[in-house]
Amino acid sequence: MVNHSMRKLCPNLDKEDGLETVLEVPIPEEMFNKMGSNAALRWHNMRNLMRAHHHSTADKWAAVANPLATACSSSSAGNDQFMLLLKLVGSPFIPCRAQLDHTLTKPIKDGSIEASTAKYIVQQYLAATGGLAALNSINSMYAVGQVKMVVASDAVQNFESAKRSCEAGGFVLWQKNPDLWYLELIVSGYKISAGSDGKIAWSQSSTSSTVSRGPPRPLRRFFQGLDPRSTANLFLNTVCIGEKTIKNEDCFILKFDTSSDILKAQSTPNTEIVYHTIWGYFSQRTGLLVQFEDTKLIRMKTAVGDDSVFYETSMESVLEDYRLVEGINIAHSGKTIASLYRYGKTLKRKWKLEESWKIEEVDFNICGLSFDYFLPPADVKKDNEHDEHGI
Repeated sequence: MVNHSMRKLCPNLDKEDGLETVLEVPIPEEMFNKMGSNAALRWHNMRNLMRAHHHSTADKWAAVANPLATACSSSSAGNDQFMLLLKLVGSPFIPCRAQLDHTLTKPIKDGSIEASTAKYIVQQYLAATGGLAALNSINSMYAVGQVKMVVASDAVQNFESAKRSCEAGGFVLWQKNPDLWYLELIVSGYKISAGSDGKIAWSQSSTSSTVSRGPPRPLRRFFQGLDPRSTANLFLNTVCIGEKTIKNEDCFILKFDTSSDILKAQSTPNTEIVYHTIWGYFSQRTGLLVQFEDTKLIRMKTAVGDDSVFYETSMESVLEDYRLVEGINIAHSGKTIASLYRYGKTLKRKWKLEESWKIEEVDFNICGLSFDYFLPPADVKKDNEHDEHGI
């Protein structure tokens, strides 16, 4: 699975007897060892990475440190493509705003049998994850984790051979009720940050900053076993469409179709979100969420003519190793398999991504976590739109 050792401190490179610097994002030992031929060079590269906020730095790293980028291209266009793929699996959004209110206590008998069954399954899930009282006592969260990622395109016939170029990374995630969150993710020299200040959701990389339209949206990573309340709210008004066995666990399947109003609000003049469908697989034995899936189709207008390019993304996450943290059942590891299919009149391309993750630390009700921590970067403007934001 994933290496346990994480680097959290960087020695003072300017003063030998100076205090060590705390890394903003702890990184796996495996990633650190690939950053140079000796310790001094590794720390030098580490410091440059932590200062990396510009395209030129990303280019330098892509050329020096990241064999994964060659799965796309060694050019700057390839770097942009790799960053798009990394954002796809690293920091995607879920379309619906998390409503942390009293909706969790809605009567089970309202609605159809399928809807009532879904409400009952969600109530069982709430009990399995710690109960409503424990969940409602949470006002903030902090998590540190590490990841391993593999990217392969349709040019790579054997995905197993692509795994030899698997890269390690780490992330830090902060959340404060109800719509404030912030993520930093580093994988093999590429850095992504994303967040929500309660009004807009945004994501930023070495190459671009984007702002999502409509109300703030939660990060998909929350639904991979880190945020039971948001997960319960998402599936409370769904329907149960059947059963399926996942890794010898008999599961109920709950399905959520994003409404046309929400899709329209999050589309742009050049980008239409055609659909975004979500499935949750809940164990009949434990009540816990064991698999989370979503599929989305984006239509993008081309610069010339009436042609369109379509991006279809599918992501399947398996959640494992549930452990109690302050009375809350949190999934501490899992795997996400994502596919991106781009097609149009002349463009056809497929990519596959695989991410394994492991949660190293989780803590709740963080003292001193102010609103200022969730403010977007200065260069993220509300009127700034980029066609890739919907992906």
